[in-house]
Amino acid sequence: MATELAEKAKEAIIDDDFKLALDLYSKAIDLDPTNPDYFADRAQVNIKLDSFTEAVADANKAIELNPKIAKAYLRKGAACIKLEEYHTAKTALEIGASLAQVDSRFTKLIKECEERIAEEADDLSKSIKSLTPNVTPSAAPLSIGSHHKDAISSAKPKYRHEYYQKPDEVVLTIFAKGIPAKNVTVDFGEQILSVTIDVPGEGAYHFQPRLFAKIVPDKSRYQVLSTKIEICLAKEEVINWTSLEYSKDISVPQKIIVPSVGSQRPSYPSSKTRAKDWDKLEAQVKKEEKDEKLDGDAALNKLFRDIYQNADEDMRRAMTKSFVESNGTVLSTDWKDVGSKKIEGSPPEGMEVKKWEY
Repeated sequence: MATELAEKAKEAIIDDDFKLALDLYSKAIDLDPTNPDYFADRAQVNIKLDSFTEAVADANKAIELNPKIAKAYLRKGAACIKLEEYHTAKTALEIGASLAQVDSRFTKLIKECEERIAEEADDLSKSIKSLTPNVTPSAAPLSIGSHHKDAISSAKPKYRHEYYQKPDEVVLTIFAKGIPAKNVTVDFGEQILSVTIDVPGEGAYHFQPRLFAKIVPDKSRYQVLSTKIEICLAKEEVINWTSLEYSKDISVPQKIIVPSVGSQRPSYPSSKTRAKDWDKLEAQVKKEEKDEKLDGDAALNKLFRDIYQNADEDMRRAMTKSFVESNGTVLSTDWKDVGSKKIEGSPPEGMEVKKWEY
């Protein structure tokens, strides 16, 4: 029966009736939930319906059932590209390409990922040029509303969930009582979270939001407790999440920064309105910065920016973490050294570090 439903789903795809195909594949999966092809093919249908997080979840399930199913990696990669998760997409596509005999689709999508990743690196490089020695003390409070828990309605009210955040992570709690750890699956993407609670005899619970901002999958974790599932999402940037899920209507998040010890006097915008050619001014400033011979703190700051611009991801994490936690008194590029411990301030002799107070 499941095979017949799958065949009808393929016919529906040929007729561009993707909603029917989705329904037929779902029924086939209900009858045979161990068939990886059904999940991989439903992932393709979800892509056609612009349901990209669902497509990633289906592809992950297909890979779990059969790690050598090339088309599942292809569909995961295609969906992740749509979600702008280019590193995750590239990894999946490279694995799929190694499993496929000859398939130009992998090559084409991998190239697209590389181009997108290069664009992101270029954008990051530009933003780093404006990097200042402002830091975030570890005890500094978040923006208004950061500490309270905001309830988010689940797609399936079977399990309620809430979240709150710290400067460097978001903690999501799913209130599921008495669930064995073996029945819980959590997958972390760059900006996708996939949670599945599958208890025999009950309908599977799926929660697959596209997150407000990017996270660090390798640093994210979860634990299944007696009354809840606690998921800690490591933020890629120290910013305030105004919601758990991404939305095009949400404005650009504000970075959580405060002035460093001994920072320069604050400047205020002038009330006079004058038209300026900002592109020309920026080019002029860049030229002056390049030609200028710096010394002292200015030379040190330039060295910091240059190192950060050319560093890999782990070096940048190490630099940011050590600089922020030490209130700007320690700078390390060794993530293995600083990643697992709190970096204490180490001010120059005769000086002391003071936490910023609002």
